[in-house]
Amino acid sequence: MVDRKILLIGSAATLAVLVAGTVFLTQGRSGDAFAQCTNSAVSGGMESFGTDFTLTRDDGERVTAADVFTKPSLLYFGYTFCPDICPLDSARNADAAELLRQQGMDVQSVFVTVDPARDTPQVLADYTDMFSDQMIGLTGSEDEIAAVNKGWRNYFKLQNEEDPEYYLVDHMTNTYLVMPGNQTVEFFNRDAPAEDVADSVGCFVKAAS
Repeated sequence: MVDRKILLIGSAATLAVLVAGTVFLTQGRSGDAFAQCTNSAVSGGMESFGTDFTLTRDDGERVTAADVFTKPSLLYFGYTFCPDICPLDSARNADAAELLRQQGMDVQSVFVTVDPARDTPQVLADYTDMFSDQMIGLTGSEDEIAAVNKGWRNYFKLQNEEDPEYYLVDHMTNTYLVMPGNQTVEFFNRDAPAEDVADSVGCFVKAAS
């Protein structure tokens, strides 16, 4: 006859393993509290995205990353002369942020230009105001813009060789979720609807609280 005491010990050990496994899956290999919210997998991990910066806000004030990312932020790189993609993506991000604010979550959208020659603070202010009074526009020198794009691994290229005034800019269209403290935790492609973005961001916000 098998000793009942041994069975009980074995059952307790199995339960402990199952509980530990659940915690492992929830937190991830590095104890990531956001693991249950993450849907994206990228080379180098999401921690490889981001950089400190000093840029010019659309009100003319010079601001750092610490000044900007005081709340969960949907970060997008684009330009105001963009004929179609940037306005649609900016509207989607503003809609997602508004959906979250209606649920009591303080979330903002941030638009960083890839075209600093044309996108002055006033131009950015006029542009962001079309989408939300909660959207922040950022510009800077060519070197500053190049550095911040490099930090988020964002490709862009000005097509201004033949027409220095009415040129287009090739650029990536990802939106990044940056948490307070300049921690990039997720990204969204342009096909994701506002409702899906809001649901995902909401998971991160709740996990952080």
